[in-house]
Amino acid sequence: MKFNAAVLFEARAPLAIESLKLAGLADADVLIRVQATSLCHTDLEAVQGAFDTPLPMVPGHEAAGVVEWIGKSVTSVQIGDHVVTSWNPHCGECFYCRRHQPILCEPYRARAVHSYHFDGRPRLMREGGEPVHQLMYSGSFAELCVVDQGCAVKVPREMPFNRACLIGCGVMTGVGAAMHIAKIEKGATVTVIGCGAVGLSAVQGARLAGASRVIAVDRLPGKLDLAAVVGATHTLLADDSIADLHSEVTSGRGADCVIEAAGSRAAFRASVEMVRPGGQVVWLGKLPANDELAFRWGSLMGEKRIVRSSYGGAEPSRDFPWLANAYLDGSLKLDEYVTSTIALADVNAGLARLAAGEDIRSVIEF
Repeated sequence: MKFNAAVLFEARAPLAIESLKLAGLADADVLIRVQATSLCHTDLEAVQGAFDTPLPMVPGHEAAGVVEWIGKSVTSVQIGDHVVTSWNPHCGECFYCRRHQPILCEPYRARAVHSYHFDGRPRLMREGGEPVHQLMYSGSFAELCVVDQGCAVKVPREMPFNRACLIGCGVMTGVGAAMHIAKIEKGATVTVIGCGAVGLSAVQGARLAGASRVIAVDRLPGKLDLAAVVGATHTLLADDSIADLHSEVTSGRGADCVIEAAGSRAAFRASVEMVRPGGQVVWLGKLPANDELAFRWGSLMGEKRIVRSSYGGAEPSRDFPWLANAYLDGSLKLDEYVTSTIALADVNAGLARLAAGEDIRSVIEF
């Protein structure tokens, strides 16, 4: 079976639309005909060479589509089901999986460097037989996507594909950070730094958890306007007056919880300054793995708790259907995230807009 995919052959070079073929599908595989896939900053970083992902490689990991084929051991989905993909396959048996930390699954982390399927073998081939890598065990910038059965999560048929695809990474990470990692209590004051897709989702997670004050912080007024639409009760521009304004809004104590979703040195430092003594900080953003970051020691005092989260404590089989139903009943807003819709052939233009900060989410529709 042949299909078109956007393939990266050289870091920082444009993606090329290539005809690929499938090879070696296994008993636990699920083949998905992708209907929509969104462009995430992680895809952009991979294309720019930040992860040293082996090439050639198909980026993409936020996707929704229809199950086209299943291996004989697959029981969680059936052909024709509508699914959202997860980028975190896990074995369920290793040291971390037994401790309910699938994001740290030992085979998952060990095989990530190869960027093939979860069993370490390729599923995608070029016409001449050269294997093609899948970013984050997914590679959804393509008409077809092969994932492990645990990474194809059934959602209601009523859920639009171009909104469902958002759930698989950015929305899950942000909402999960508020509800699963921070475990925000009703009446809490929560500050979210950075109002891209992940930060907006953290704002919504705080609202859904019952926070009484949700303070959104960003450098761009337009993003703050969007944060107010999805649930922020206060918006603060990240300028020289931010410390005083935040102190005033939080009665001089600081926020009960600060969620950092900007991925900058200034945001990381601000997060521990803005949280109250005894409060919680959740870091969602990231810097290059070998970079160093300095803090004022006093900002770390006061029994503050800091945790880094990559996927918001996701349990996709539980969380993805819940998020889809929350969108369908109106309690989770996603329409506002989609700032452009493109075809697969326009993927390079979409990545350029993402790099320039012009899109919250651009969605490729097939």
